[in-house]
Amino acid sequence: MAATLSEFAAAPRARCAPHVAVLDSNPAILDYIRRILANRCQLSLFSKPSELIACVGRHPAPDLVLMDWLTAENNTGVHSLGMLKRILDLSPSLPVIMLSCSADLKEVVQATRMGAADIILKPFKTSDIESAIQPLFAADEPSFEDFHETHLDENNSFVRSSKRMLEIERQCTLVARTDIPVLILGESGTGKEIAAMFIHKMSARSQRSFLKVNCAAMPFDLLESELFGYEQGAFTGAVKAKPGKFEICNSGTIFLDEIGEMASPLQAKLLQVLQDGTFSRLGSRNTVKADVRVIAATNINIKAAIAQKSFREDLYYRLNGFSVCIPPLRERRVEIPILANYFMRRISARFERKPLPISAALMQALCGYSWPGNLRELENTIKRYVVLADEQAIIEELSPGRGADATKTSSDGEANRGGLKRLVRGLKDDAESAVIAQTLEGTGWNRKAAANDLKISYKALLYKIKQYNLCQARRA
Repeated sequence: MAATLSEFAAAPRARCAPHVAVLDSNPAILDYIRRILANRCQLSLFSKPSELIACVGRHPAPDLVLMDWLTAENNTGVHSLGMLKRILDLSPSLPVIMLSCSADLKEVVQATRMGAADIILKPFKTSDIESAIQPLFAADEPSFEDFHETHLDENNSFVRSSKRMLEIERQCTLVARTDIPVLILGESGTGKEIAAMFIHKMSARSQRSFLKVNCAAMPFDLLESELFGYEQGAFTGAVKAKPGKFEICNSGTIFLDEIGEMASPLQAKLLQVLQDGTFSRLGSRNTVKADVRVIAATNINIKAAIAQKSFREDLYYRLNGFSVCIPPLRERRVEIPILANYFMRRISARFERKPLPISAALMQALCGYSWPGNLRELENTIKRYVVLADEQAIIEELSPGRGADATKTSSDGEANRGGLKRLVRGLKDDAESAVIAQTLEGTGWNRKAAANDLKISYKALLYKIKQYNLCQARRA
């Protein structure tokens, strides 16, 4: 390959074919990428950084850039991060994918923060390049062909069916390759735990333990002993030493859910673990070394918490090696039809029932609802539909004016009008009661396992059991 501008077009190509610009000083790699993409894309192949910059500066800009990780050893006089900045200055929304034999961890993180879409390690396979260009062919509206499920364990999967969630998947896959802390942000029910499990599965630690700790579910003293363990006699009732989650999870991944609820003294101890990987058990002066990757999640406004001094700023910067923001379901409504059918198949199989049809009227109600509880609420709504087998009850439940504020302000009037709405509310309670009872029976009345299956807290499950007067003897 000559060292001057070299553009390749194997044949006249339709205008809608995406334009991919490739920079690499190795002619063999350029030829390999040409053979992979020539039949699907308009290609511009370059061996000099200045040629790529000229291409990006022209109108229209390419749809994607594949760029070699440039170093001083390339004899180009240009470094990859500087080149990335120049490209994104010219075209801020242009996806840039780096091709690297071995990239420094700090530079990988910096490139990602600057806006690199992905980093593909050499030697790469055909599938790596094809996956990189897949978003260029994705339709604006998702279809069942866009649906992709990655199984994480027996009960959980990472599901995506839109461009936005494809980008989340790419971010998680990219950061999984490095061993830095990750902070996952998003509202309750958006799937932050699923994203954490996905990162663990895609990482080099995938064969080791993944442990979740809910920082909001335990008081300070209990959470401290749960995370770091204790020695015999450390407190009343400590009859023998017990290791904490950080020791148990050595070489694995620990997921700290609701990190924003962690008490300030415990935040300081966690900061030490992130800094040097050491901590002390309660009641011990000896330090313990643990190699644990930390992924944290919160649904609070973390910047506001820092301003209010309820969350340590130095801990935030330690946790935020990379951040992933999961969008709420109302911001990706195009996924609702596919997710509703996905939940229908999964829940029907779990309850050993035939999947129910989702009519146009029900789908319209599902797509028109705001989903304050996000994916968790959608899943539970489909679960009630499977149990009730009453489409109209679900449509009525999702209809405008059924929110908490409307219920509060008009409860007296509804009581006087009575009739249908009261009946629907009763049907909803009956469905919820039936699902909880069936799940409890399926777990042999193991409440913790049932709460996990229902995706609710243990405390919430106990409240529901009391609310619906459920007991094992009664169900026998």
